[in-house]
Amino acid sequence: MKSNPKACRDLILVLGDQLSPALSSLAASSKKHARVLMVEVLDEATYVRHHKKKIAFIFSAMRHFCEDLRVGGWEVDYVRLDEVGNTGSFTGEVIRAIARLKPQRLLVTEPGEWRVQAMMAEWPTTLGISVEMLPDARFICSIQRFAGWAHGRQQLRMEFFYREMRKATGLLMDGDKPVGGQWNFDHDNRKPPKADLFMPEPLH
Repeated sequence: MKSNPKACRDLILVLGDQLSPALSSLAASSKKHARVLMVEVLDEATYVRHHKKKIAFIFSAMRHFCEDLRVGGWEVDYVRLDEVGNTGSFTGEVIRAIARLKPQRLLVTEPGEWRVQAMMAEWPTTLGISVEMLPDARFICSIQRFAGWAHGRQQLRMEFFYREMRKATGLLMDGDKPVGGQWNFDHDNRKPPKADLFMPEPLH
């Protein structure tokens, strides 16, 4: 599924959980000057145990999004899991793409996983080109805002963070009060299941 390997100015890496045409990394370049890179890699499929159907669903969604981008005029290099030469990692595939396309810079929207973010933090010193990690505008709260809230706290209880975000955004709020009169229903959710609850067999 690769495109013609002509050189480009910008290489845009799109991850499997970033399948949005409004992605900040896409918005930061143009179809004329960029090549999009999408990769199916073994590292991401196996770092924790996943149901096979989940992996198939993610790869299917990636392939469909790739075709949507191409229909929209983007040049896309897509690396399938079973492609000859697939290194099995984001870093390895980015290095291969850089060698092939000779871009001036790499654009990527910040990943949602700390593990992947730590990997990408090393790229500016290892890839040999400019790396720009852009904020993920799909979320209400930025990483920087959360870090500011968490700074200096002895206890990071998400309940309190959610309350602050609801007050700031007005989501699920009735004035300065939570909709329904209470912040959550966690206490109700702690009740044990009834003895006759039907538990289906797990999928294999």
